[in-house]
Amino acid sequence: MRVVILAAVILAVVVVGTVALLNTVIVRAAEPYRVASPAEAPAATVAIVLGAQSYQDGTPSPMLADRLRTGIELYRLGKVKKLLLSGDHGRTTYDEVNTMKRFVLEAGVPEEDVFLDHAGFSTYETVYRARDVFLVHDALVVTQDFHLDRAVATARALGLEAVGVEAPCTGYEPRRSLIGREWLARCKAWVELHLTHPLPTYLGETIPIEGDGRATWD
Repeated sequence: MRVVILAAVILAVVVVGTVALLNTVIVRAAEPYRVASPAEAPAATVAIVLGAQSYQDGTPSPMLADRLRTGIELYRLGKVKKLLLSGDHGRTTYDEVNTMKRFVLEAGVPEEDVFLDHAGFSTYETVYRARDVFLVHDALVVTQDFHLDRAVATARALGLEAVGVEAPCTGYEPRRSLIGREWLARCKAWVELHLTHPLPTYLGETIPIEGDGRATWD
């Protein structure tokens, strides 16, 4: 019995140590390439706004709205020429990207500068498709603080000249479960980037980001 307990303790220590190590690697990889506000961001071709929950009535969740406002501000400041709105539109009953599109168009962003990625099912897939479908080379990546390190580390590991721009959390705090899940998500990201190298669910023909974003609308 003591041997079993000892083995369990050793396994737990190894697992916790591995999770901590991989999280540290991801955070340190991203740390030099993130800013706290749009005003601090360097210029880039495009802002990649990462998706989050969209409600059934077609409105964005507060978290998604904060990301979109940050992307809009980057555009208004002239930091980027295009917005790439990436989210989950894998079902007819759930549509993040058109919710995102309506939000930025209502804010006055010109139609031709709004690109949609309907198959941004994960951070990894979003960045992979940004590189291979939209031919993005340099970008500002927009998401909240808890997610930003993984997003930036992923983008840079996949070859993008990427800087992360932190979106605020206006009037709410991210759920503890979401923050806790991020620890495991960083481990998964490290495995994908350095070991498994999976392909995205969808790729398809190229749509260069320098063109007209309306080619990506449905």
